[in-house]
Amino acid sequence: MFIVKNYTRKVRKASGITTFLCYIPVMKRILFVAFLAMAVVSAAQAQYSEVTTGADRITEWAPKLKGKRVALLVNQTATIGNTHLVDSLLKLHIKIQKIFSPEHGFRGTADAGEKVANAKDAATGLQIVSLYGAHRKATKADLADVDIVIFDIQDVGARFYTYISSLQEMMESVAENDKKLLILDRPNPNGDYVDGPILDTAYRSFIGMQAIPVVHGMTIGEYARFLNGEKLLKGSVKADIEVITCKRYTHRTYYALPIAPSPNIPNMKAVNLYPSVCFFEGTVLSLGRGTDKPFQVYGGPRQPKTGFSFTPRSTPGAKNPPLKDTLCYGEDLSNVPETVPAAGRRIELKWVMKAYNESPDKNKFFTSFFNKLAGNNILVQQIKSGMSEAEIRKTWEPGLAKFRATRAKYLLYAE
Repeated sequence: MFIVKNYTRKVRKASGITTFLCYIPVMKRILFVAFLAMAVVSAAQAQYSEVTTGADRITEWAPKLKGKRVALLVNQTATIGNTHLVDSLLKLHIKIQKIFSPEHGFRGTADAGEKVANAKDAATGLQIVSLYGAHRKATKADLADVDIVIFDIQDVGARFYTYISSLQEMMESVAENDKKLLILDRPNPNGDYVDGPILDTAYRSFIGMQAIPVVHGMTIGEYARFLNGEKLLKGSVKADIEVITCKRYTHRTYYALPIAPSPNIPNMKAVNLYPSVCFFEGTVLSLGRGTDKPFQVYGGPRQPKTGFSFTPRSTPGAKNPPLKDTLCYGEDLSNVPETVPAAGRRIELKWVMKAYNESPDKNKFFTSFFNKLAGNNILVQQIKSGMSEAEIRKTWEPGLAKFRATRAKYLLYAE
């Protein structure tokens, strides 16, 4: 509303509408004002959505690559308009030494958790070094022929989404090998709120490397600053980083992702639900991998028959999904209204709690993976003990308050 109000004032000041309205009959005036309001909101929304990503700001970063040997840690989301960043660099005659790829690979087609091998990109002939699997961290040899590394990957803002772990390990690699990391920042579609339990470092893993909440509310660039500033890199090293920021972006900006960030996050509804429903990955249920609604449904063969069912199949990006070829009963969340920035967004535990309470075999409902997702062994006990969602959320508040204060020091964009 703040943006719309300010935009309205600018329109009135510029066009003298206030004076003009005095000469319009009452009914026509009402209709005119209604039309004007729609036009103003439409114009403000258009302005509101015109985010310029770090990658789009070519004149800001291209000169920094002149004469440099460049490597990129990127995937399919690293684009400038409809052109991949790699293609743009080649057209600018930038010397690309190699491409590093995160989970899901350079083209973003590999399954979650699937080990991706080194390869040669068929389109460009460039060497692709996989940083997901046994070889997760760029070595001295990997960086020997590199002066600068570019990081450009679209994140979704959840602790267990592994791109921030890849960022951390690349920051450690460049710090240990005296290289520079250039981060082309992108909006965080879940960057308007901070929520969830803080990770207990006893449960540290690649899906949770730092003591942060499930939803951290930072862009990749801000998170890199946070890692550096709080001395959270291995050995307390500090990476030489530069962030090319987004323009016309705040943490209240609604930003629809132009490209799916991973195979099973196909749309904004999945992005929206992901921080809440990913907890189902630590249960015996399916959350829709292998269907046309991944991360938008949940269910299992022994759940109550509520009228909704689905059957996971082998699909691209989900070759062997949980409960493959098994009829599952559960709930369709794809019709849940999408919450937007400044509308009280939060993690919702109600779905996993409901599913647990309806499970015919509660002793087998949770798997050990649930504690890695939660970042502790407390949440599972809270749910099992029958605590309400409100009671559970109250236990998060001291940690969240402390984290918010720390986070504020590293923000690049207005709240």
